[in-house]
Amino acid sequence: MTKDGRYRDWAGLPPEVTWSILSRLGTVDILEKAQKVCKSWHSVCEEPSMWRKYNMHNDLGFMDFLTRSRHVAMCRNAVDRSQGGLVEIDIWYFCTDSLLNHIADSSRNLRTLRIAMCHEVNDGLLQAAGKLPFLEELDISYCSFEEETLKAVGKSFPNLKTLKLNYPVLSYSDDEFAIAIAGSMPELRNLQLSGNPYMSNRGLRAILDGCLHLEHLDLRECWRLDLVGDLEKLCAERIRVLRRPGDPTSGPHHMFWL
Repeated sequence: MTKDGRYRDWAGLPPEVTWSILSRLGTVDILEKAQKVCKSWHSVCEEPSMWRKYNMHNDLGFMDFLTRSRHVAMCRNAVDRSQGGLVEIDIWYFCTDSLLNHIADSSRNLRTLRIAMCHEVNDGLLQAAGKLPFLEELDISYCSFEEETLKAVGKSFPNLKTLKLNYPVLSYSDDEFAIAIAGSMPELRNLQLSGNPYMSNRGLRAILDGCLHLEHLDLRECWRLDLVGDLEKLCAERIRVLRRPGDPTSGPHHMFWL
């Protein structure tokens, strides 16, 4: 209602104004509420440009079967609406191999893929890798992937600039995961490895030798590292933003620092 008591004609707004308003809403609000307001809003919500970025987090972490199924269905709907224009997707907990393959099959131009805490993603990452040649950022924190998977993924994403591999569910027992990163991801600028307690100085040196463009490096809670002497000097010279093993964290989702 306006100040003079008249009702505002939301349905009569120019499409570009409606788009600007609706693009500020969350995914659930658009799919379950906004698109049902009127025909003009529904039409705008169907536009592929509304779905270039998709962000859905479940902050509780636990979902029953119905909630998970609902989230998967909404995600598939959004991916289909993007008509290949999706460039960024950020989903926690509920991604599966099947959903990831649907995303990859439909979104060749994807630049950012964040599937932190998605424990049902396994071989799907390998299957999707070859379909996303332009991917620049990958977040697989709190997930479980073998060293060979990391190596294959790195080779499939030649443009990868950011890798977030914080607190892996699969605890790597040696430096092989670091060596896999070093040997297959030479273009990395941002690498987050918080909570990898078994990486030693050998693994870190391999990363520094293999990822020559690295600027941001998060090593918080990598307790086996000993940043002294030449290694400390090398980090200081090469890394613009360095988080050391003993640096404080800011909570369970601190892996999203930039």
